[in-house]
Amino acid sequence: MSKEASQSLRMRFKRACKKVWDLQTKPTNEQLLNLYALFKQATEGDCEGKARGSLKQRAKWKAWNSISGTSQLDAMKKYCLLVNSLAE
Repeated sequence: MSKEASQSLRMRFKRACKKVWDLQTKPTNEQLLNLYALFKQATEGDCEGKARGSLKQRAKWKAWNSISGTSQLDAMKKYCLLVNSLAE
């Protein structure tokens, strides 16, 4: 991916991160976990460590860990697509 394309994607990702807070309807728990996992993968990369904490924290860890190996740029693309589909 060219530097220009990745810069464009990063801008779309930033807009999607803001847009997600203004959704008309609350996403389902599964959609929230997908959003969380894609955001963490896009911003931090692969999940490390073991699942700890409450049931909610373990579910978030499991969702993020399930997409380990996905590139940060691919995670950004998928996050943007998911936010846009939820905003429709």
